[in-house]
Amino acid sequence: MKLEILAIGSHPDDVELGCGGTVALLAERGLRVGIVHLTRGEAATRGTVEERRAEAEAAAALLGAAELEFLDCGDGALRTGPEEEDALIAVLRRYRPDLILGPSPSDRHPDHGRAHRLVAAASYYAGLAGRGKSEPHRPAAVFSYMQHDPFEPSFIVDVSSTWQIKLEALAAYTSQLHQPGGCRDEPLTKVASPEFRAAVVGRAQHFGLVVGAAYGEPFWSRLPLAVADPWALLPGGLR
Repeated sequence: MKLEILAIGSHPDDVELGCGGTVALLAERGLRVGIVHLTRGEAATRGTVEERRAEAEAAAALLGAAELEFLDCGDGALRTGPEEEDALIAVLRRYRPDLILGPSPSDRHPDHGRAHRLVAAASYYAGLAGRGKSEPHRPAAVFSYMQHDPFEPSFIVDVSSTWQIKLEALAAYTSQLHQPGGCRDEPLTKVASPEFRAAVVGRAQHFGLVVGAAYGEPFWSRLPLAVADPWALLPGGLR
């Protein structure tokens, strides 16, 4: 089944946190979007693999994802060798996405930087006829979403219209993220703290302000972006 966009994360909840508003926005526009989690979150401090899978399925449905897949690249020590490349190449050739949304090159969690390198390598190798026996396909672009560590964005997507959908998708991750009024008898982690939840909102408001929107999601591109219509880039909001 052909997909236009594939959003890839190291762990269940990475895509939702980093680009959930963008995924929902693209799905609302009629584009077919898929989500791939490179691990099952088996090394997490909170939640079971089964629980995290159920959370990921609920979140993907809320965002409007047409497909959801899990790979087994090793949570807590994400592997980036030929076997993992081949597994991701198979996914890319099966769905043939034009756009990849993936982790940034460097981040607090070592799995995120490793995932960036895996995604970049597989996206390139998937276009080589001599790599494997399936029909080659290379995505047109790989854009990286922001996770913990900040970077200078190449562009920011206005996700004001889908911000509530993103929050609903994040609320599906009851084992991982702070839920107002919720209580779990498990160790408190940074992402499960009220402060982290407030930071997610604050960051989106900050980047939204930069482009004249209520909420924004920042992305990084390795290469400059081609612009057919500079007029379409004019920011909205108050001047």
